[in-house]
Amino acid sequence: MIGNEREDTFVRDHRWAAITTLRNDGSPSTSLVAYGVEDDTIVISVTADKLKARTIENDPRVTVCVVSNAEPFNYVTIEGDATIQRENVRPSTERVFENIGAAGYNSPEDLDTWIEEQGRVIIRVQPRRVHGVIRSHAR
Repeated sequence: MIGNEREDTFVRDHRWAAITTLRNDGSPSTSLVAYGVEDDTIVISVTADKLKARTIENDPRVTVCVVSNAEPFNYVTIEGDATIQRENVRPSTERVFENIGAAGYNSPEDLDTWIEEQGRVIIRVQPRRVHGVIRSHAR
């Protein structure tokens, strides 16, 4: 479970997040990502040459902020430690595509070739702290 039951449900019901990693000089770098959830871990598919993957190798501390797509713009922030998974990335990549499938993003027809040609890796985020604001639509 990611956070409490309400936070976990929110994270599993959404598909886009901002991930912040730390550069060598300590300055933050933030980008938008699609993600999936495996048990109590956030999984993100990126190419190995992306800044996100390179910065995590130097400093595993990350923040992932999942935001709703509509008002009242609820969010859950996951602070944790990330690792880069370089082998057997297909199951986690499939999980990401399953999560974004509802938004019309389909897995490539030959997923294994796509993973290899793009040099895909998985960022695995293990939560240390989870917090957020989840309001109802009623005001």
